[in-house]
Amino acid sequence: MTSRLWRMYADHVYNRWEKTVLWDMIEPYRRPRSFTPLVSIYIAAFYTGVIGSALTEQLYKEKYWEDHPGEAVPIMRPKFYWGPWKINRGSVLPPNQ
Repeated sequence: MTSRLWRMYADHVYNRWEKTVLWDMIEPYRRPRSFTPLVSIYIAAFYTGVIGSALTEQLYKEKYWEDHPGEAVPIMRPKFYWGPWKINRGSVLPPNQ
């Protein structure tokens, strides 16, 4: 029984190698893979981030206006930046002037 299992395993290994011979010969002539799916995923991720940040900033402004009506909204602090954060404030013109 053991010798039969070894024979089946040897046949399997040999046939597996034999199957790849043809594909190994064709491989240099195959067309290269396209970057279109990768580029489209990157573009979709970029615009998802842009839309997400715009929504986040708009919600921040609306919340600030509810608490401080009529005031200029300060710049939103970055979410993933933990370094020093100082803004030199200048004179802000009221809207429509």
